[in-house]
Amino acid sequence: MIIKFSPQRRDDNLTLSKQGDILTINNVSYDFSPIPDGGTLPKEAIDCEFVCGDIERINGEIHISLILPHGPNPSHDVAFPEPITVIADGQVVLPI
Repeated sequence: MIIKFSPQRRDDNLTLSKQGDILTINNVSYDFSPIPDGGTLPKEAIDCEFVCGDIERINGEIHISLILPHGPNPSHDVAFPEPITVIADGQVVLPI
């Protein structure tokens, strides 16, 4: 799973965990396993305020863009986050 982040000044929190093609965002699970290779799920099909782009499966991997909330004066890694590749299941470590 490839996760890209779009930093945004917000006072809420983001927690992520992954189990196969299931991504849990703030304790709500989203199953992306039905997306075929080369397929796209429009962001409007997902009722989640943190999803900020279409979800795609490219070469077998889910690609998703999420809002990364931050407070005032974020670190460089939060203000300019690199995409992350999540291979292992479990809690996803976010930029700090």
